[in-house]
Amino acid sequence: MGNKAKGLLALLGLGALAYWKYKNSTPEEQQAVKDKINNAKDNLNKWGNDLKDKANNVTSQVQEKADELKNKVQETYNN
Repeated sequence: MGNKAKGLLALLGLGALAYWKYKNSTPEEQQAVKDKINNAKDNLNKWGNDLKDKANNVTSQVQEKADELKNKVQETYNN
């Protein structure tokens, strides 16, 4: 059995163990798990939005520089 198959099998086993443990836990423990997942999801969304904003800012700066260079080239050829 290759390393990928062993890794997938191990991951499947961990998933089954986590599911079993979740199903056999108290409602308070289940809510704590849900809260952790929701918190992680919110943090991931925030990180993604921050990354998207930074990418948009860089894109705008590059576009501004390109427009400046284009205008300089047009001024040079017009004179």
